[in-house]
Amino acid sequence: MKVSAELIVLHITRYGENSVVMHTLSKEYGRRGFLVRGAGKKVQMSCFLPMNIIEADISESSRSSLYTASGISPAVPLSGIRNNMSKNAITLFLSEVLYRVVKDGAMEQGLFEWCRKNILLLDAMESDFSNFHIRFLLELAVVLGFSPDCDSLAPFSGGHREVMDRFLMTSFSESMLIPLSGEARNAIAEEILRYIEYHIESSVKVNSLKVLRELFR
Repeated sequence: MKVSAELIVLHITRYGENSVVMHTLSKEYGRRGFLVRGAGKKVQMSCFLPMNIIEADISESSRSSLYTASGISPAVPLSGIRNNMSKNAITLFLSEVLYRVVKDGAMEQGLFEWCRKNILLLDAMESDFSNFHIRFLLELAVVLGFSPDCDSLAPFSGGHREVMDRFLMTSFSESMLIPLSGEARNAIAEEILRYIEYHIESSVKVNSLKVLRELFR
């Protein structure tokens, strides 16, 4: 049986010579991996870029927990992201955070819709998006049910409690204008990740934060 679904790409893992396992978020399947055969031949590798929103036909099997995806095509072009080096770096970071924080098989209510909305928002932004990943991390904690507030974030905030409080208490557009040095921005992202680690009781090593550190110095 085939089911048509919209998926957000988080990560891919090579599987044999011409296949990959595509790790995704979707409304129907939550956080789940799908086998894609003919990657690079039948399916262009550009479809698997981090946080891409794609459409696919999902074939479910009673004999295997690994379902297959075929007929893959972009659901949204995301040219505003793909033509911008800084936005590409942000989506690389966001996809890795989601891949490591949300466990395989998890069905977090509202997560897919929230992620999709934020991808389209980042795609549309023309300027003032250097703080986007900080706001994303704080909102992710809310979506996952951790309810961050000024007091609960304080033990993780280092010398940035006042700035974190501003992110919590201002609108999205206002939070994008909070002036931060690259060093402070990177430190705050690491501190929020430690807060998330505490709540999921697991280490979250996000290698792509190094890329943001270089871009947003």
